Amino acid sequence: MPVPDNLPIYTKSQLALRNGQDKPEIWVALKGVIYDVTDSRLWRNGKHYEHWAGQDLTDELKDAPHTDAVFGKFTAVGRLFVHGS
Repeated sequence: MPVPDNLPIYTKSQLALRNGQDKPEIWVALKGVIYDVTDSRLWRNGKHYEHWAGQDLTDELKDAPHTDAVFGKFTAVGRLFVHGS
């Protein structure tokens, strides 16, 4: 599923607030795209196995038992600001 180019840009600090504790949204980032996983039963309370919401999970995906295709079922809500880009 293609990700729209016109998504709002969020900083890592803004993403960190969507951890399932500080704000009602539960978001995670992967490869520069932020996904809303709020409605996923696997992300209840902002935790999915040993992973925490509100973070960029790109580096952690290599240890997951699934590919990044699983993120296709979630709504892309933004892009992660990367300094220098």
